Amino acid sequence: MMNNKIYLSKEFIMKRKTSFKRKLFYFLSPLIILISLIIGYFIYGYTAYYRLEDNLSLSVTSHTDQTLNTEKDYTISSFNIGYGAYPQDYSFFMDGGKYSRAYNRQTVLDNMQGIQNAIQMIQPDIALFQEIDTDGDRSQHVDEVEFITQAFEKQNWVFGQNYDSPYLFYPLLDPIGKATSGLLTMSKYTIQSSQRYSLPIEANFNKFFDLDRAFTVSYLPVSNQKQLALINIHLSAYTKDPTIGKSQLEKLFRYMESEYEKGNYVIVGGDFNHDILLGKSPEVFQTSDEPQTWTHPFPVENLSKHFTLATQGLAEQKIPSARALDEGYQKGRTFVTLVDGFIISDNVQFNHVQAHDLEFQHSDHNPVSMSFTLK
Repeated sequence: MMNNKIYLSKEFIMKRKTSFKRKLFYFLSPLIILISLIIGYFIYGYTAYYRLEDNLSLSVTSHTDQTLNTEKDYTISSFNIGYGAYPQDYSFFMDGGKYSRAYNRQTVLDNMQGIQNAIQMIQPDIALFQEIDTDGDRSQHVDEVEFITQAFEKQNWVFGQNYDSPYLFYPLLDPIGKATSGLLTMSKYTIQSSQRYSLPIEANFNKFFDLDRAFTVSYLPVSNQKQLALINIHLSAYTKDPTIGKSQLEKLFRYMESEYEKGNYVIVGGDFNHDILLGKSPEVFQTSDEPQTWTHPFPVENLSKHFTLATQGLAEQKIPSARALDEGYQKGRTFVTLVDGFIISDNVQFNHVQAHDLEFQHSDHNPVSMSFTLK
């Protein structure tokens, strides 16, 4: 009888142990799988991430052969198109808003049509685009470079890749995903050659969100045997390290100066992610003066004496070129500023600069254009 009790007691203990192990297994298995997935994703992110080499030659697509002339007026435009994802009611998660991707493919196509219409209205001789995707989850896999270049099929163009990001699984419920994006330069005049130059970026985890940065330089021949060095640029917006923005501008300024010393004309156009009204935008647009990572005053004091930031008349126009994305656009309420524009060398005559008030219908930026003459 005693042996039976001992046997039953041991059997009971064994069942308890087995039951505990089973419960522990059921509890730990999902946790182990989750941890493994997280570790695996971080390994994927770091191994899939890459930067293009500095000083890369770019392929130019040519349809016309025309040379620029001196003493003739030309128009250049610059438009950060926000990968075609931002209608007026859009808000972006990195600005405190809701979304990471375009609502759907039709939204992207509608925005791209609006962007095309804007360029046709401005009628520039040279058009610069930033944040234009060749493919991406965020842009619903619309090839936006193909969309624009087919719409202006007689123009010459060159595309320089900013980044080909690994799949970003953030935000968790609506991840921004993978994207290939960059800078498009389009011209009615001959583009002889083009180069891509990498810009300094943060080396920590923030590089996955602010992504890679670069500028392209396209060389357009001029009838006096000189060249126009045309620089298309998109500086960092969300970097938390102030030395990165400073280093990016230092590299840009060095390159501008080197081209000028060769006797070339130099025009820089794009999204500077700095207040080109030098900190006066809050006063001009009657908005908050709380600094953002992308609204620091542009450091004109660091430009050499040969270069000018072309802003004359912009404050009087009171037309912004960029808006905050913490909420959908509401005129008079949404934070707006001027971060897009042009820098010119002193052998380029500035005639007029204009921000075009599209009320952010198709992007979080409005296009800007400038009339100029090569001396």
